[in-house]
Amino acid sequence: MTGILPSYVQGSWWTPADAASATDVLDASTGELVARVSTEGLDLAGALDFARTVGQRSLGAMTFHQRAVLLKQFALALSEHKQELYELSKRSGSTVRDSLSDVDGGIGVLFTYSSKGRRDLPNSQVYVDGAVEPLSKDGTFLGRHVFTRLPGVAVQINAFNFPMWGALEKFAPAFLAGVPSVVKPATPTGYIAEAWVRILVDSGLLPDGALQLVSGSVPTLFEHLRLGDLVGFTGSASTATRLKAKTPQGVRFTSETDSINASVLGPDATPGSPGFDAYVKQLLVEMTTKAGQKCTAIRRAIVPAASIDAVVEALRAKIAERVVIGDPHADNVTMGPLVSIEQRDEVLRQVTELEIAGGTILLGSTEPPSVIRADGTVGPSVGAFIAPILIGFTDARASAVHQLEAFGPVSSVLGYSSLADAADLVALGGGSLVTSVATDDPAVAVELMSRIAAFNGRVLFLSRDNARTSTGHGSPVPHLIHGGPGRAGGGEELGGIRAVLHHMQRTAVQGSPEMLTALTGVWHAGAASDAQGRHPFRKSLDELVLGDQVVSAAREVTLDDIETFAHFTGDTFYAHMNEAAASANPFFPGRVAHGYLLVSWAAGLFVDPDPGPVLANSGLENLRFITPVSPGDTIRVTLTAKQITPRETDEYGEVRWDAVILNQHDETVATYDVLTLVAKEHSVAEQPAA
Repeated sequence: MTGILPSYVQGSWWTPADAASATDVLDASTGELVARVSTEGLDLAGALDFARTVGQRSLGAMTFHQRAVLLKQFALALSEHKQELYELSKRSGSTVRDSLSDVDGGIGVLFTYSSKGRRDLPNSQVYVDGAVEPLSKDGTFLGRHVFTRLPGVAVQINAFNFPMWGALEKFAPAFLAGVPSVVKPATPTGYIAEAWVRILVDSGLLPDGALQLVSGSVPTLFEHLRLGDLVGFTGSASTATRLKAKTPQGVRFTSETDSINASVLGPDATPGSPGFDAYVKQLLVEMTTKAGQKCTAIRRAIVPAASIDAVVEALRAKIAERVVIGDPHADNVTMGPLVSIEQRDEVLRQVTELEIAGGTILLGSTEPPSVIRADGTVGPSVGAFIAPILIGFTDARASAVHQLEAFGPVSSVLGYSSLADAADLVALGGGSLVTSVATDDPAVAVELMSRIAAFNGRVLFLSRDNARTSTGHGSPVPHLIHGGPGRAGGGEELGGIRAVLHHMQRTAVQGSPEMLTALTGVWHAGAASDAQGRHPFRKSLDELVLGDQVVSAAREVTLDDIETFAHFTGDTFYAHMNEAAASANPFFPGRVAHGYLLVSWAAGLFVDPDPGPVLANSGLENLRFITPVSPGDTIRVTLTAKQITPRETDEYGEVRWDAVILNQHDETVATYDVLTLVAKEHSVAEQPAA
């Protein structure tokens, strides 16, 4: 791969006709040419329009679940090519261990969003947010909040350090929301982005226009953006500020920028303790993984002043024991070079700035290290190599250590005198992606959390209980927010379904129950219902419609019923068994029926017992007891098909039923949702009742 790196736009691969101005991309270890990059002549406006038209049309034809199933298929396709992606990543300086966070991490994001999409989103195209808001006394005017997908394109401007994970963490939620993506990778590792995009293109799984790749610069990008588009940027804070200023009004811009992350050693984690050992191990990992080129890496090790020397010596021993610097093609190398000579020089410049500001190098050196070459020989460095560097500061509040980020295997160690002092040092970073705390003391955790949470997108507490299972300080997970306040950019990449909803518009919808039922795919009380036909439990999923209903007969509740249930279940709470005590309770008129008795009876009132399409009751949700039921009262239940969710990969789906228990005065006794699993087709033979 030494030719021009192609882009994938408007459904085909493209390379410039004239490559005279192309940028050379070199192997980080050897300086050999890997690829050349240019977008000279690329129709960027056409690519964006292709996404807004073809991409929007193909993704818009699918439901959340259908898109989620495709995400899993994408993950499986990429998994088949992991080894070649590992090998290619070595040219950027990544060891196989580094690739676990980039290659496997990116694939893991796809798997996670596939799972969450099918579990947490409906099998439809609209997401309903929150409860119904009654807007009239008679129930004819209601309000709800709904999310619908944005009509534009999600543009990703990604950093060089994670060419796969960094892109897929943005692509997965956008795809699940139904918004097409245009990916612009950083030039130094764009060839890795081209490789995973090519794998997906060759798989034949990508919907038309859902994913495009621009391999190179995009100088006119912001001129072509418009309302309904999004930009997701990862990189430096200064570049983010400049790009945000160029963003047209109405275009959503989120950024995840450089972050001076901290890790606090709790006062209880003394030298020799499991917490101390876990802290030092984590610090080593964050300094050396991806050669420290991680937005989540530990830049400030904040430790009790009395423990500084112990931390330095323990880290020195760990580096000597575990760190082998060299070309990732050599088997025993554990830390590769930085991504480029330019990046190495920039890191060394920042180290010099930290020294000028009062820092002292305690571990490592700015001199080129001796390294292992690909053939296993040892010699002087010719690539972008730096040994791990730890810098100490006598003045822990020196502004430079909280403002300058040497984006490589560089951290600083700072002493604190109290938890309040430690929290102040964390805050001086101006807003971080993550801070970790090593402590086994809940009181320490509570105090630090109360002081530092506002300055962090994520806080990890490392203790003896989770030292082995923790994903670690520097490993964002798709389920949780990846982003942070202030300097960190204020964005929320990942974050579970929150990231999906970022690509959608939340709208308040007002109307009648009938209209809201049509708009949301969820039945609303007051909309049309049908209790005259076959019992809904006799209908397969394909036959059921919203509003199919059961209206039961009434059943009287007697004192004997209450006592029998109490003794049978062991629930002899005084409200059910002691008239005087129950009467003294402000919520009850005297002895009352158990709520669970009423729910159990309701099931008996609405159920159709014979074998049929209903396969199982999978649970109850949102149960509320509203009006107490006394001996002599009667109850009845109305059960209505509220939401029908087919499963894309199974022969059944889920039906959510609206259950309302009423008394003889038509007062609501209880409300809840019943969840059932129902066969798509009625494959169980009808059988007579026993």
